[in-house]
Amino acid sequence: MIREAVVLVGGFGTRLRPVVSDVPKALALVGGRPFLCWLLDSLARQSVTRVLLATGYMGNVLRGAVGTQHADMTVLYSCEATPLGTGGAMWAALRLCEEDRVLVVNGDTWLGAPIASLAAEAPDADLVLAVRAVADRSRFGSLIVDGNRVLGLAEKGPGGPGLINAGVYVARRDLPSRLPMPDSFSLEREVLAAPGGLDLRAHLTDASFLDIGTPDDYLAAQTLIPAWAFAG
Repeated sequence: MIREAVVLVGGFGTRLRPVVSDVPKALALVGGRPFLCWLLDSLARQSVTRVLLATGYMGNVLRGAVGTQHADMTVLYSCEATPLGTGGAMWAALRLCEEDRVLVVNGDTWLGAPIASLAAEAPDADLVLAVRAVADRSRFGSLIVDGNRVLGLAEKGPGGPGLINAGVYVARRDLPSRLPMPDSFSLEREVLAAPGGLDLRAHLTDASFLDIGTPDDYLAAQTLIPAWAFAG
């Protein structure tokens, strides 16, 4: 069982700024509640007991809204003073974790896949990614895989169907010590695109998926997220 999770909530939310500008993206209201609350509820239902929020932009606002407890989960914080990128934020938070394997979740993404199925994909892998097939990969880029082994990451741009990174991972806690990186780096460009000696695996899922990062998807989230959450 995965008992510990990191939620990456440090981004600027630039694409969503036309409709949400007064709070960090993870606190954008969805169905009358902050999106992050829906996400934390999902983690609590799946037996997560300890959560680290990796904060950055407007981190003090986020801490004030969430506090140190959500449902039965203890909430702690990994705070970046300067932007660390997705990789830097993950590496910094993993150093504060206690479990050998940790769930890592993008704080602007909903994925309905069970944590247990993701964790069971490749228990000895360095990093397991939830992967989703989409009809148009242009906004996301796509993963290059061989079976369930991740070989690299294609750039955003070209359209058409593909397998995308769904923003949910199971990571080994000791990754930062085994793969030292600069304080600030991109997980996508510097790890997923070039795995090197890391064992990266893909867990293919057809579960409900939505990235709330654009105004159109944020509008869709108002009905989709509550429906998916209550169904789960």
